[in-house]
Amino acid sequence: MKKIFQLILLVTVVALASCDDPVVPKPKHLIKEHQMIDMLVDIHLAEATYNRFRYDTLMRDNSSVNFYYSVLDKYNVQDSVFEQSFIYYASVPKNFDKMYRKVTSKLSEMEQELSGRKQDELKLKEEPEEAK
Repeated sequence: MKKIFQLILLVTVVALASCDDPVVPKPKHLIKEHQMIDMLVDIHLAEATYNRFRYDTLMRDNSSVNFYYSVLDKYNVQDSVFEQSFIYYASVPKNFDKMYRKVTSKLSEMEQELSGRKQDELKLKEEPEEAK
């Protein structure tokens, strides 16, 4: 898994340093941009989940690769198709930057929503029983 992300990081750095024309030819099976954004969001969530619980005894037999493949299974996408699509999108830095801004925006929205829910739950717990 680390090798996959090292490769992705290397390609991203090279792509960001290059011009806006795709360096990589468009793959035959390209994941649509909106689906790619959703997949990247889920991959980041999967990585965060793995990192949060990796020392838990229930996670002892799992690796981050399992989480990565669970996202691919969810979208019914082969790893080679995902990697080719990622490399293609990364080869156009301006578009890739826009895509990743959407990814981070979605993750931020999820975080805010979750934070709001937690605050609502705390308020409910703090209300006296008579008010209910």
